[in-house]
Amino acid sequence: MRQRPPEAMVIPARPSPTTSTGLVRAVAWTLGLLLAFAVVPAAVHPTAARADNPIVQHIYTADPAPLVHNGRVYLYTGHDEDGSTYFTMKDWRVWSSADMVNWTDHGSPLSLTTFSWASSDAWAGQAVERGGRFYWYVPVKNRATGRMAIGVAVADSPTGPFRDALGRPLVENGEIDPTVFIDDDGQAYLYWGNPNLTYVRLNADMISYSGSPTRIPLTTAGFGTRTGDPNRPTLYEEGPWVYKRYGLYYMVFAAKCCSEFIAYSTAPGPTGPWTYRGTVMPTQGSSFTNHPGIVDFKGNSYFFYHNGALPGGGGYTRSVAVERFSYNADGTIPTINMTSTGAPQVGTLNPYVRQEAETIAWGSGIETEPSGEGGTNIGWIENGDYTKVKGVAFGSGASSFTARVASATGGGTIEVRLDGPNGTVVGRCGVPNTGGWQTWTTVNCPIGGATGTHDLALRFTGGSGYLLNMNWWQFTPAQP
Repeated sequence: MRQRPPEAMVIPARPSPTTSTGLVRAVAWTLGLLLAFAVVPAAVHPTAARADNPIVQHIYTADPAPLVHNGRVYLYTGHDEDGSTYFTMKDWRVWSSADMVNWTDHGSPLSLTTFSWASSDAWAGQAVERGGRFYWYVPVKNRATGRMAIGVAVADSPTGPFRDALGRPLVENGEIDPTVFIDDDGQAYLYWGNPNLTYVRLNADMISYSGSPTRIPLTTAGFGTRTGDPNRPTLYEEGPWVYKRYGLYYMVFAAKCCSEFIAYSTAPGPTGPWTYRGTVMPTQGSSFTNHPGIVDFKGNSYFFYHNGALPGGGGYTRSVAVERFSYNADGTIPTINMTSTGAPQVGTLNPYVRQEAETIAWGSGIETEPSGEGGTNIGWIENGDYTKVKGVAFGSGASSFTARVASATGGGTIEVRLDGPNGTVVGRCGVPNTGGWQTWTTVNCPIGGATGTHDLALRFTGGSGYLLNMNWWQFTPAQP
């Protein structure tokens, strides 16, 4: 997340990029304690030799909530502001992947401004699909009461846009971190809380509930024993994630401030009784919070979390990462450690269909923004910046490369490289001045030597200042 100079110093006609907008979730411990932990170890700076965890590099992300839908994993996250010294978050973001390594940036389809009654604190939420609609439950501060409340937004697509389903809070008790679960019998449950743990039974419309909120007893048998804090006798802290596997109900949660680790409990039913099972992810990484999300996808199980591993990262500038894991034979979750390797790729990427430029396994220097042609484009590209996608299946070979580009300056060159930003150059595409940052044209260049399966880097070169925007790219196969 490189800091860019003010736009007026380089290209006065171009608007400044949208600043990182998002907050991440509420916390019940005191600000003084948080600030005591604000000084964290220096972030690990990524290099080309590293693998691709965290999975997003151009903004800070936090509190992952994965959802599997129609052959893709959609990932809903919070968004820490660059340089933040608190949980300063104003919007939420959506990403998706078909292979667990190349992630498409779908921008911000939900923000504080979506909720007219909310004043601040766009913290950790979760989305779920029911009946072809998508419901996103998020905690925000209610302007009228000054307390944290749970709102619900709805959309007809997993990538939004989302709208406020109620025009008011769904439920409010001053606590945070909603997770939603739909059982096999169709009954949906919403759980949330810090310092307590509460649930309601949602109605089939997913925007109302039956009965009253019910407090789950936080017993040491159910949630482990915490020492040193008489006000919090159990390990449960916040960030619950509830799901069901082979008839057993799992509640994974952030445990024991500060720094947090990830623990879990299981139960024979969705409301308990819960039995503490132990640690999922020990305390590690340069963020004093963590937040779990678990899904199965294409025959594998994945654990999402956040850390502070990117440059400038820490407790208030976090980044989402993922690990693949396998359950033990008895259904218990093994201990999972943070890695820079992340999950292996599932399948390959097809270069002969249109690929969005904002589909990235690893990027350096780029930003994203809404495109005038719809969707999202990458921009704020300077000399030496690049994007990389993994596992591109060129097969018997590509003959040409096409990209949709725009530039308000002298443009630049897209270097098409195999196996990384310093890898073999198989083509170069020149990008002219198109007359504006959203004035799009298509450029094409010949390709030679791209066969088999490789990582693909698009490295941008040119003069000083911003060079170009890119919306999408596609290769043409060589004729037999």
